[in-house]
Amino acid sequence: MHPVAQLFTPYNIHIATMSYCEYVKDLPADNLHKQYHDFRYGFSIEDDNELFGRLVLEINQAGLSWNTILAKEQNFRRAYKGFDIKKIANFTLKDRERLLGDAGIIRNRLKVNAAIENAKTIVLLQKECGSFKGWLEAHHPKSKENWVKLFKKTFLFTGGEIVNEFLMSAGYLPGAHVPECHVYKTLQKLTEIS
Repeated sequence: MHPVAQLFTPYNIHIATMSYCEYVKDLPADNLHKQYHDFRYGFSIEDDNELFGRLVLEINQAGLSWNTILAKEQNFRRAYKGFDIKKIANFTLKDRERLLGDAGIIRNRLKVNAAIENAKTIVLLQKECGSFKGWLEAHHPKSKENWVKLFKKTFLFTGGEIVNEFLMSAGYLPGAHVPECHVYKTLQKLTEIS
């Protein structure tokens, strides 16, 4: 689900139809949503660990607000060893229990297990394709439906909304920004350069 749709209660439905771009437009420059929207959302991610970290965050957002995830992002980064794929792939039962006891992150057994098992899968993909990004690039472009099928076949806890937001946030699917948004124009320029 688009981040803005998770910000509001059902009683604020008229606000929930607002785009994320519109929502952050007048927020202070140091606001978590403003920072994420202006400098990260929809931008290409080159580093495999950061790509994996984004996937972990999107998985953990399921059923929760994006605000909760952004507020806990540094806790996730600490708990998951800087999102180091190789370290997480080697997490033990003790590490799983440590994560489930960490109040700074989302303590959901399915989500914790998905992060660890998905890290193991990405290690294999890195061997096959050189990198997680290389694996994504090898399958790009695809329709959202085909991406979802591929992710469900490859990873744990990757339903349609999680896959959509992960790929949109990392620049593999369109729709992160509305055409009137200044970031949309920035991303267009970056696409023309590359």
